[in-house]
Amino acid sequence: MKKCWKIPPEGSAAFVACMEDVLSEYQLAYDPTRPLICMDESSKQLIDEVKIPIPAAPGKPLRYDDEYIRQGVANIFMFVEPLAGWRHVAVTKQRTRKDWALQIKNLLEIHHPHAVKIKLVMDNLNTHNITSLYETFSPAEARRLAERLEIHYTPKHGSWLNMAEIEFSALQSQCLNRRIPSHVALENEISDWQSKRNNRQSKIDWQFKTEDARIKLKKLYPNI
Repeated sequence: MKKCWKIPPEGSAAFVACMEDVLSEYQLAYDPTRPLICMDESSKQLIDEVKIPIPAAPGKPLRYDDEYIRQGVANIFMFVEPLAGWRHVAVTKQRTRKDWALQIKNLLEIHHPHAVKIKLVMDNLNTHNITSLYETFSPAEARRLAERLEIHYTPKHGSWLNMAEIEFSALQSQCLNRRIPSHVALENEISDWQSKRNNRQSKIDWQFKTEDARIKLKKLYPNI
């Protein structure tokens, strides 16, 4: 299968402006009153078995029948605080503005109630903005939540700048790389994975800095 690459445009001030904004946030020291949290979304096709898989044996991997039953698609929200080694993963049945808004409220009020402001790094998907809060909550509630957010968008074609993608890669290889039959089963599997990662306080050590970008990605900068 061919892999599709998102190639950033050359000489794009819009790209490098967003990139350097995100990279500057990644270089700051940890501040529990203003935690940096990266957010992303993905999906998982739910697949049930027609026949019971043959268990793994010495020298033989777990074997699935080539027939299966599609059970729909689940949406997965990933929030990761790279410097604290914390992540929260939520499974929803759909991806709407309301789903995103409810997850943001939980992030602010349940997971980080004492943070003065959360610095949120994410892509600019059409649901990922303050508008979603106003379409879900009363104006006063939406404004109250919005005032606790400091949003930093990754550039278009720059999803690799979002550390939540690194965490999604770990989730995929350690938990989602097999058939999962139902929404409940997926929630249980992810909850167990999340608990283990949080107990280990698995952090992300981001090394790529603005100085590196200006050298290695020079062609992306406008030629002045």
